[in-house]
Amino acid sequence: MHRIIIAPIIVIAILIAVPSAHAEDKWWPSKWGAEDTIGSFNQLGPGLTLKAAKLIKTGKTYNLGIETNSKTPGYAPRTFEISVVYPNQYNGSSLGDNQFSYYDDMMNGWMGVGSQIDGLGHAGTDGVFYNGLKGKDFAKIDGLQKMGVEDYPPIVARGVLLNMAKCMGKEMLSEGTPYTREDIIACEKKQGINVEQGDVVLFHSGWMSLLASDPDRFVKVQPGLGISGAEYLAEKDVIAVGADTSALEVIPFENPKVMFRVHQILLNYNGIYILENMDTRELAADNAYEFMFVLGPARITGAVQMIINPIAIR
Repeated sequence: MHRIIIAPIIVIAILIAVPSAHAEDKWWPSKWGAEDTIGSFNQLGPGLTLKAAKLIKTGKTYNLGIETNSKTPGYAPRTFEISVVYPNQYNGSSLGDNQFSYYDDMMNGWMGVGSQIDGLGHAGTDGVFYNGLKGKDFAKIDGLQKMGVEDYPPIVARGVLLNMAKCMGKEMLSEGTPYTREDIIACEKKQGINVEQGDVVLFHSGWMSLLASDPDRFVKVQPGLGISGAEYLAEKDVIAVGADTSALEVIPFENPKVMFRVHQILLNYNGIYILENMDTRELAADNAYEFMFVLGPARITGAVQMIINPIAIR
């Protein structure tokens, strides 16, 4: 009798606990196969490279990465610092008859500070990650056994900038402003550009202007990609999505009970990479909405994320 009474209660509780965002749906195996570990990067290769190369008209290049240092705001508890050392030369002596001197440096910090790429081992749903991989099986204290940065191919593709601030008629968007499916489509039309399969899509909100003046606000709240916008880009089959904000997605969240849903949609369910703290200011100033995007992250074995400085060329 007790089992008959308790079981329905448990079922009801589980159903109530499931968010409306379909977290219970099975998202694997990947369309690239049950053994795949690089997701959307399977699209990279000569085709995307040649397509991007045709966009180079002026030869102008743009740094998309910001400087990373001990003052760079990061999502807590992330920090970063370097130490410069003078190896084996502390007594003032140089090396050899030619008196050779040199400095080295050591880093103490997190890979998720500053401009960064989030890999597929970064976001999961109840411990299950891209392609159904369980965190307990591949994530070790000394590095990921699968989906580490070292496996990324050279990243060369068409880049698209969507200036959401300009499309919405503002210099800088307010915190909590989501980019919905409808917003993105409207901005594409205003700019006369279409997001296509294999693209790297970057959003400009003007939020980067707070990086130096109000770093606490910069990282704690922000405009950003909303749930329907992320679903739209996943349908477009892009390879990466980035923004001039520290989390890409809108904060406060659209639903305060649903946390980092955009990360799940892109990384976890669709194998689409995330680029954070992209400095889009110069691209926006030049109305550079289409360009070649180039990135070769440091191949540090087992890394979940990586500090990066992508280059845009137009």
